[in-house]
Amino acid sequence: MATPALFSLSFEQLVAAIGQVHAELAAQASRAVNTSLTLRNWLIGCYISEYELRGADRARYGDKIIEQLSERLMLAGVSRSEARELRRYRKFYLTYPSIRESLSPELISKLLPFATTVNFRESLSPESGVAPDELLSRISFSHFAELLRCEDATKRSFYEVESIQGSWTVRELKRQIHSLYYERSGLSRDKQKLSRLTHQQAERQGPLLDIRDPYLFEFLGLKSKEVMGESRLEDLLIDKF
Repeated sequence: MATPALFSLSFEQLVAAIGQVHAELAAQASRAVNTSLTLRNWLIGCYISEYELRGADRARYGDKIIEQLSERLMLAGVSRSEARELRRYRKFYLTYPSIRESLSPELISKLLPFATTVNFRESLSPESGVAPDELLSRISFSHFAELLRCEDATKRSFYEVESIQGSWTVRELKRQIHSLYYERSGLSRDKQKLSRLTHQQAERQGPLLDIRDPYLFEFLGLKSKEVMGESRLEDLLIDKF
């Protein structure tokens, strides 16, 4: 039975309520897709790294492991599995070991069958200044791809925090890195003012995925004709969940 509150809505309130439900669930679907893609890439990096260390037949492939793996994965239809990307996933795994904390026991049991015998190398890289769950939910893998270009861990952590606080788009993150924002902040006498001005002018990311993101585009298995605009993307995301 419908609640009395529903009958007390005006028509305009009904329209607003349905619009709110649509926007919230589309945003949830968007975040879920983003998290799944990022975890997929981290797990691929994990598999590659562990195979290079412990693979039963790794000596057979020598230094051509990545190239031959890429060839097989591309034939199998695995999106974004070019050799360059596989190396990026491996680096992602090694740079962000704490993401393992975000994996559920069920996911670990199903996708990391060797987890009980492997001592994950969390000491290889400094921990991020942001909790793993927040990293996964607030930034896309395309953001991570840009962050991985920062070899200095402190600099990378700085851009993680700034990206999340400012809800930066990937383009904005790239622009700030190229403009040496981290270096300018270190030299600035008034860091708070510089930060305030930077965020006021920054391009902000909306609650939905960027339909132009090549990682997400291919991960969802979309065709060019399907990506007509944000409303079409919302429909596709909701259909998948």
